[in-house]
Amino acid sequence: MPTPADPAERAAAVASAVLAHPGVARLDGGPFGSIASHLPGRRVLGVRLGVGDEPVEIAVVAHAGGGPLPRLAEQLTALVREVLGDVDVEVTVADVAG
Repeated sequence: MPTPADPAERAAAVASAVLAHPGVARLDGGPFGSIASHLPGRRVLGVRLGVGDEPVEIAVVAHAGGGPLPRLAEQLTALVREVLGDVDVEVTVADVAG
């Protein structure tokens, strides 16, 4: 999959890929909504595209019983890299939905 050039498209593509994972209940903005991509006219909560050498940050609420959280983090990292290429990714599991 080619990496979208537009930051809004990249953030939306990452959000879609992460939300499609069966272990993810929803995206989460983290503390104070700080994990978000602020784009013209909108914000993608739960996805922060890194600038320069900064990592891409994603924050999710996981489904309970979806398996070990470290494995979920590895799978989400792989999904982000499928969208954006070889980037550093930080995954935060903000909560587990019952």
